[in-house]
Amino acid sequence: MLPLELPIAPMLAKSVDAIPTAGFAHEPKWDGFRCIVSRDGDEIVLGSRGKKPLTRYFPELVPAMATLPEQCILDGEIIVRSGEKGAQHLSWDLLSQRIHPAESRIARLASETPAEFVFFDVLALGEADLTGEPWEERRRILEEVCATDLHPSLHLSAVTRDENVARDWFTRFEGAGLDGVVSKAVDSTYQQGKRSMLKTKHKRTAEAVAVGYRMAKNGDGVGSLLLGMYDDDGSLMRVGGIVGFPLAMRRQMVTDLAPLVTAEIEPALESTRSRFSSEKDASFVPLEPALVVEVAFDQLEGRRFRHAASFLRWRPDRDPASCLVEQVDVAVGYDLAEVFATGG
Repeated sequence: MLPLELPIAPMLAKSVDAIPTAGFAHEPKWDGFRCIVSRDGDEIVLGSRGKKPLTRYFPELVPAMATLPEQCILDGEIIVRSGEKGAQHLSWDLLSQRIHPAESRIARLASETPAEFVFFDVLALGEADLTGEPWEERRRILEEVCATDLHPSLHLSAVTRDENVARDWFTRFEGAGLDGVVSKAVDSTYQQGKRSMLKTKHKRTAEAVAVGYRMAKNGDGVGSLLLGMYDDDGSLMRVGGIVGFPLAMRRQMVTDLAPLVTAEIEPALESTRSRFSSEKDASFVPLEPALVVEVAFDQLEGRRFRHAASFLRWRPDRDPASCLVEQVDVAVGYDLAEVFATGG
């Protein structure tokens, strides 16, 4: 029997502007699905950050996890890689497609885009609850677990105590799709659900054109603003969106955007069904591409923001035609295999 009650709320991180120095260990910030994996004999469970089961969506990971010790609980990240060998990177788009209600699609994607797992902490081993142990001891035990004959899709995250190495990783690993650096105090215990780690993430700014909006689920104002940028051929491409507006701003935007509402929907901007639910209404209110907004974002994957962008300010002084995809600072390519091969 496992010494901890499931499901477990993973330890979280709070954002900081710079990588901390003395007394910390640093790891690459893997941009995948955070997951607590538990094995109790033949029972293997993959639990999400929100304590929801992920096991059915990643059936190929179940036999892989059977190579772990018979009783254990580990913390890590589910990832999917993309690209040619020698130039592979994490793919958030392929990973997010794995959450699908159809069993047939889950089985097909498990074969076409198999997931992998990166371990960065251990919470229990055998009958021992390790959450009260300092990170330094937990890392030692985790390294022993990962030194056994594990499935090749299971990986141990790199770590370094040298902040200069961590700063190098912050820049160099971004080209492989990683999201920054996570720092952990070497004497810290595992604190479920608490923001006890530190994360330093990539942040950039860009100007984009407001091309539409969706109403909030409760109908009270704008829930999300859809963004576009122009490519080299002058075509307006959807690049993502902004969510999380304050209530007063959501309501005001309905009025402010009303003069720009148009019934003309360009084919390149037509809505599609959500990959997470084929029944989800993904319709939106189209806008004349006349309003520019400045946003903060982390990375561009292909021609879309990897995650939702953050609103900074309206830019009425900017010409929408100047919002080009080429303005975005794209990370230099870096092979994901080199990240796995890194120590420190």
